[in-house]
Amino acid sequence: MRKNRDNSQRKEALADTLKLPKDICLGAIKVELTGNREAWIENYRGILEYTDSQILLQGKSCQVSFEGTGLSIDYYTNEDMKVSGCIACVRYL
Repeated sequence: MRKNRDNSQRKEALADTLKLPKDICLGAIKVELTGNREAWIENYRGILEYTDSQILLQGKSCQVSFEGTGLSIDYYTNEDMKVSGCIACVRYL
């Protein structure tokens, strides 16, 4: 476990030094919110749960949960998706 953490820290330091985007270099999930009505998500791995009150996504190193009312996935591909509705909470698990 420690070896993975050290390796991850080295990759992050390298990305910082070279001024490269971390979402591309580290495979980090990227979430962009427009108010509480829309979210654009990039670099997710899969959809774990999908209801009108919660959408749970798997990233490379974490899960991201969107909670609210009237949530829907308006658009998705293998690389990105758009979630809309009244987003009350975004949690990184």
